[in-house]
Amino acid sequence: MITFLLIVHGLLAVALLGAVSHQAFSVLWPASNKGSSWSRFRAVPAAPYVNMIVLLYLVTASFGGYIYTIYRIDIRELLEQLSIRSTVGLFEIKEHVSAIGIGLLPAYWYYWRADNQNLVTRKILTALVALTVWFGFLAGHIVNNVKGFGL
Repeated sequence: MITFLLIVHGLLAVALLGAVSHQAFSVLWPASNKGSSWSRFRAVPAAPYVNMIVLLYLVTASFGGYIYTIYRIDIRELLEQLSIRSTVGLFEIKEHVSAIGIGLLPAYWYYWRADNQNLVTRKILTALVALTVWFGFLAGHIVNNVKGFGL
């Protein structure tokens, strides 16, 4: 069961990563008129992604919160017995960064729904949410790979 939940959590994280990356690139580095694939990646309209990013972040975090109890009981104990403290610390930082991201979501949603007078605030919040998602994704993979999938 935990393997299934971990796979679903990972798939949700990949969907969130894709959505937030498209939005962040379109806001922070707008497309030029070159017509390249990279330019088209950045040319997506950013506003329609907001509700999906908020929903995916909350659902992904909920799955992660459920899986966290299993990590706390089974995996973390093993990592501490093996003196792999850096991995345990990385996961602790991931928890805090993800919680900060959840705290940013109301402001992020509000400023994307407000008029266009707060473009700088919108860019900053988008960058912060994108950074929390990327950090959580990478840290989660590192922690998972240290113990091994499904062990």
